[in-house]
Amino acid sequence: MGSIWSQTAQLPRFASLGKDIKTDVLVIGGGMAGLLCAYRMVQAGVDCVLVEADRICGGVTKNTTAKITVQHGLIYDKLIREFGLEKARLYLEANRAALEDYRTLCQEIACDFEEKDAVVYALAGGRSVDRELEALHRLGFSEAFPANPPLPLPIAGAVGVPRQAQFHPLNFIAALAKDLTVYEHTKVLEIGPGKAVTNGGTVSAEQIVIATHFPVLNKHGGYFLKLYQHRSYVLALKDAPDVKGMYLDESGTGLSFRNAGDLLLLGGGGHRTGKQGGGWQELESFAKEHYPKARVSARWATQDCMTLDGVPYIGRYARNTPNLYVAAGFNKWGMTSSMAAANILTDLVLGRDNPYAAAFSPARTMLRPQLARNGLSSVLGLLTPTVPRCPHMGCALKYNPQEHSWDCPCHGSRFGEDGRLIDNPATDDKKMGYYGQSSER
Repeated sequence: MGSIWSQTAQLPRFASLGKDIKTDVLVIGGGMAGLLCAYRMVQAGVDCVLVEADRICGGVTKNTTAKITVQHGLIYDKLIREFGLEKARLYLEANRAALEDYRTLCQEIACDFEEKDAVVYALAGGRSVDRELEALHRLGFSEAFPANPPLPLPIAGAVGVPRQAQFHPLNFIAALAKDLTVYEHTKVLEIGPGKAVTNGGTVSAEQIVIATHFPVLNKHGGYFLKLYQHRSYVLALKDAPDVKGMYLDESGTGLSFRNAGDLLLLGGGGHRTGKQGGGWQELESFAKEHYPKARVSARWATQDCMTLDGVPYIGRYARNTPNLYVAAGFNKWGMTSSMAAANILTDLVLGRDNPYAAAFSPARTMLRPQLARNGLSSVLGLLTPTVPRCPHMGCALKYNPQEHSWDCPCHGSRFGEDGRLIDNPATDDKKMGYYGQSSER
């Protein structure tokens, strides 16, 4: 059962590449980030081509909960403590600008764009919410307010921000993408200076943007150490209450709520990819207890790239890769971050100053506690003496009985029971034998 977005949208179709071509800018990856980058480039008068290995928005974008907001958990108090007031302000302003860009574009696009308050709540330790409210006020966001969410939970405190938004992401993309130069079913096999070799021809480009969710180029940037992936689950409930806003548990493993038409989208059950978690069962138990008259209309899962410090990597791919750029690690806030990435990368490609670029630069320090946890997970995955193994970097795959897939706990690649690639950073299918055993030689 797919997401309500994929069930109700008609995306344009594009031919695959069948010859060598030249362009000013090549964007690799046809999700929200890549398509917005291509759109912004074209709007700026740049000759731009986008290639997608499968169908546009066939990965994470179709499984989002589609919230557009500057409020990304209790992040601003953390940013001020770890990076200082100025970087926290830049992060806030970049996302405020992204929200306003969506607001402008959606005036001309039928995509169910609705303004809603966004609220982060805590089930314990209300002081963390108080600190976040203080942080927002220090940053000049005077509209932030203490909230009282209409949720069946013992809430210790909550902070809200007004006039945020939600929308139908695929209807938005359907309108935005139709006039872009896009090649679907065009898989990039090799990336070199000024070119990308695909299964349908070579694309020569002065500059290249990699927007493939998890960056697929391993030999630069250390993204296999700087990122890990997190799965979360959604139930679309019929005959459930209208909560009249967008709500998120500050813990990162709790529940989220928003309505879409006559459906309540209940999210949660999350866990690091390849590990155990509550999944849909956790959501079903909550719905049965608190919304006993509701019935499940749809269910889906999504996967998010998480950075070492909670800030996306947007900018030059690595110090030694001129004219190669990246947008990755959106930490569960892909809609707002995709627009911020498109704005920043368009300026960088055009040689213009961008006031927010320094705050998101991938060249910032890797010395964060999460780096050690990522490294330990990779070592354990490599040393686990079982098969099948991930073709990305050789970690042992774990079977996911809820989704009937083989998942990599190191970097988050996922494969169907038949070995078909579902999620990157792996770039190839995995050959599977009987009972999932590897049949590769």
